[in-house]
Amino acid sequence: QAIGGSTNAVVHLMAIIGRHPAVAGTITLDTFDEIGRKTPLIVDLKPSGDNYMTDFHHSGGMLALLHEIKDLLYLDAMTVTGRTLGEELASTPFIPVPRDSLVNCLQPFNEPLYPASALAVLRGNIAPGGAVIKQSASKYRHLLKHSGPAVVFAGSADMALRIDDPDLDVTPDSVLVLQNIGPVGNPGMPEAGLIPIPRKLAAQGVQDMLRLSDGRMSGTAGGTIVLHISPEAADPESVLGVVRDGDIITFDVEQRVIRVEISDEEIKKRIAEKLQVLEQEEVNGGSNAPWIAKKRIRGYRGLYLREVNQAEGGGDFDFLTARGPSRGL
Repeated sequence: QAIGGSTNAVVHLMAIIGRHPAVAGTITLDTFDEIGRKTPLIVDLKPSGDNYMTDFHHSGGMLALLHEIKDLLYLDAMTVTGRTLGEELASTPFIPVPRDSLVNCLQPFNEPLYPASALAVLRGNIAPGGAVIKQSASKYRHLLKHSGPAVVFAGSADMALRIDDPDLDVTPDSVLVLQNIGPVGNPGMPEAGLIPIPRKLAAQGVQDMLRLSDGRMSGTAGGTIVLHISPEAADPESVLGVVRDGDIITFDVEQRVIRVEISDEEIKKRIAEKLQVLEQEEVNGGSNAPWIAKKRIRGYRGLYLREVNQAEGGGDFDFLTARGPSRGL
């Protein structure tokens, strides 16, 4: 949170936590959000700021950062050296880089680049399992509270085919929604969440739009982009998977809300219709939908599709977690 790091860290840390019998279940997405609310962003690095990692190194690096946020740290936590974090900081020579130095990209704790929550966790009917955004990397701050009509892409191939179509029905207020790039849907949850600005809007100077997906994104990328939506669109009962063009998406990062403005009855109707179509495809010769096909696929691919968990669980195999497999392998 203090460094404005990658949203990928959340996925990886949740996987590590999920495998540890002593801490599994005690640290959740909400824990990350709680920490963020009291942690300012004080390192001026792209995409939230203007500088690069080499500048952070020349500003004193991680040691300087740890000293700056020392009041937020658990100083009695044991480190790999056999000494506590507090002991390590107390014994480490540290000369702060002058604040007016050209190489200093570290802000004082009480003069942050961003007041709190570089990374925020969102919830709502479209993401009951959670979603993550690096709000500090938003290029247009007004988008952090926004409602607009969805423009939906069914997957990466569909997006590549249509995103630059001059006839695409899209405006700067639209919300770009990319489905099926999650752990099962893609499969593999790739870093494909950086949905490009449609060419005709980019030509008008538009640099940012609200964008949503169940995939990941590189920590070097910026924009108002909601990631890791769970459950993913490939899940037949996922609300993300039944969002349609024109549905109004409401997003409010301060309230930690992301939702689609359709009734519960309409959501249930769409999910029932989708399930019926998938079941009929399976009866007629086998559905290609990964969530359905995983029941009969053999080998490693089948094992992966059946056992990988959602983003809030780290996209890890259930049988490697502390709780163990939820079903037979």
